[in-house]
Amino acid sequence: MSTTRVNFRIPEELIEKADVAARVTHKNRTEIVTEALRAYLDEIEDEEAFKEEIVELYLDDQIAFETLKTFLGRQDAESIRASKALLDQGADLADELAELE
Repeated sequence: MSTTRVNFRIPEELIEKADVAARVTHKNRTEIVTEALRAYLDEIEDEEAFKEEIVELYLDDQIAFETLKTFLGRQDAESIRASKALLDQGADLADELAELE
């Protein structure tokens, strides 16, 4: 898995806790923060409201299909993509009909 260097601010008390956890578990700070973020994302991904918001972002063209697939899985993402294509076709048809009037 590739990695990306990020730069962000974290409250000092969380860094202190992460450093202690790293020392106790013989891991480095990056591993501790990565595991915590992964656990958080795993937890929130199971929430229905979160999934609905992800779908809305995709339907509004704010995230790519690959991102949608990461959160929902291939099969569900394919279904959403097919639905979006139908919705887009319907919107295009409505625009064309409106121009005829």
